[in-house]
Amino acid sequence: MLLDYLQHRRDCRFKQDERLRRIRALKAYHAPFSVLDRQTVNSSIEDLVDQVHRNPSRASDLLLTYGKVALKAHEKTNCVTEVLIQDAEKWIRDGSVNLEGPLAGIPVSVKDTIDVKGYDSTVGMTCNVHKPKTTDGATARLLKDLGAVPYVKTNVPITLLSFESANDVWGRSTNPYDDKYTPGGSTGGEGALLALGGRIGIGSDVAGSVRCPAHFSGIYSLKCSTGRWPKLGMSTSMPGQDGVPAVYSPMARTLNDLRYFTRAVIQRGTWRYDHSCHPMPWREDVVQEYREKKTLRVGVYRTDGVIDPSPACRRALDMTEAALRRAGHQIVEIDPPSGYEGLQLASRLLCADGLETVQAFFRTGEWNDRGAAQMRFYARLPRVVKYVHYLWVRYVRRDPLWAGLLRHWHPTTTHEYWGLIARREAYKRGWFDMWEETKLDFIIAPPNATPAVPHQGMHDAVSSCAYTFLFNLVSPAIRSSPREARPTLTRDQIDYTAAVMPVTHVDRVKDRLPADFSMRKLNGIAQGAYKHYDADAMHGLPVGIQVIGRRLEEEKVLTLMARVEEALGDDKFQLLDLD
Repeated sequence: MLLDYLQHRRDCRFKQDERLRRIRALKAYHAPFSVLDRQTVNSSIEDLVDQVHRNPSRASDLLLTYGKVALKAHEKTNCVTEVLIQDAEKWIRDGSVNLEGPLAGIPVSVKDTIDVKGYDSTVGMTCNVHKPKTTDGATARLLKDLGAVPYVKTNVPITLLSFESANDVWGRSTNPYDDKYTPGGSTGGEGALLALGGRIGIGSDVAGSVRCPAHFSGIYSLKCSTGRWPKLGMSTSMPGQDGVPAVYSPMARTLNDLRYFTRAVIQRGTWRYDHSCHPMPWREDVVQEYREKKTLRVGVYRTDGVIDPSPACRRALDMTEAALRRAGHQIVEIDPPSGYEGLQLASRLLCADGLETVQAFFRTGEWNDRGAAQMRFYARLPRVVKYVHYLWVRYVRRDPLWAGLLRHWHPTTTHEYWGLIARREAYKRGWFDMWEETKLDFIIAPPNATPAVPHQGMHDAVSSCAYTFLFNLVSPAIRSSPREARPTLTRDQIDYTAAVMPVTHVDRVKDRLPADFSMRKLNGIAQGAYKHYDADAMHGLPVGIQVIGRRLEEEKVLTLMARVEEALGDDKFQLLDLD
């Protein structure tokens, strides 16, 4: 065990020293931002692609600009893991990148889990060090075929099960607005980089892992439906987990970049790179329909029934609702299935093995995220001890919500797991029926009960995830025939597309807790979230909203996000400027 621990520490030092050497070797990238760099960052993606099409040498200029952005963002937030820039220069020169493609020369950052030839995919664990990939994964190949240039990988939490991004291998990432807070997780490094001037990124989402960083860091992200975006060629801490399917999805600094990037990827034909993707091209007719529709029916999901949104998150939702009303759209009060039931189901399905699989990757002495460690500890307690604790929480503390989450927190048997799947299907049908009855165009909701949490805050707020987690729960892992032009929608296939966009910032006056607020009145789950809510300390942090559509509605959701921004008008979120 001692030798294993010493090897763990050596591997951590190796990766950090390797990253430092690669950064120091990039001498031209340490220069201050030039006028051209600032023009590049503020130019539309369409304009940059056109420049590269007319003059392929511009691709190297774009890499220089975004390399500078990445290094400065990393210096501020520790967001970068693998530095691919020297190889990216070669890919541009030797034709590995298609500079005639729709993303010609556009640098794209990717989550640390995405496989790129010649680089480790550590997932923040030293067991994956010294294991460079021998081939590009499907996503890396797709990006290069489109003309995009993968140039850095970004940080994650060690288990991929946290809204923080920290591990022994790469260290802790910080929020671009306030270094005492997290940028989110599990795609938190991406959130920090994009907020500080990065262009486009790719992450994964199993409980909000691209949406939470967008909310915490003030960027845009889209959780695609299962089968719309490739997920082959990735590394994970939970291979085989399919009770709540993970999806890879795009992130961007601006809505226009998010729309353009998603359209380019889907138009290329993701099913040609990943057999699990639907052969379903981009639908411009859907874009046109919802761009022109005069009156939209908008459902408002005000609370998940577990943790009411904090004043800052409620104000962002209220701002959006008021803007949509002023624009003439119809607001609909909805009554969906219980958010608490969804949180129970999703939590048990995601952690059905008691976190045994993820724990198997750990080295002796390897640090674990405090929230994930807490879940693992409780799952391993003797059932008689947990039952006594459940009785105490349920009947002495009189907290049925917290007690209900604790009651069955242990590795499930096959019999129990099948029962959970059956409950999941019934739960999804309830959402389907609600949507059919209300005839909604989309739903707006908070992405989380609070803005960004402080470092180590997920120890207390580990269960504060229902606002995003619900829309992963209703995402079944379904497959389509290669000859199927458009997968058939059935009652049980409710694979929701969901996005997050920034709306405002925390205001220490507007968003303070009311004078009569009492933690004692909250259930144990809500107490964990509100323990860290402090409008004065959080002043200036971003606050977003979630825009939710139905299955395979990426085109529609992106178009509706634009309609929301139009409605907000001058209240639109102001992005960070380059330092």
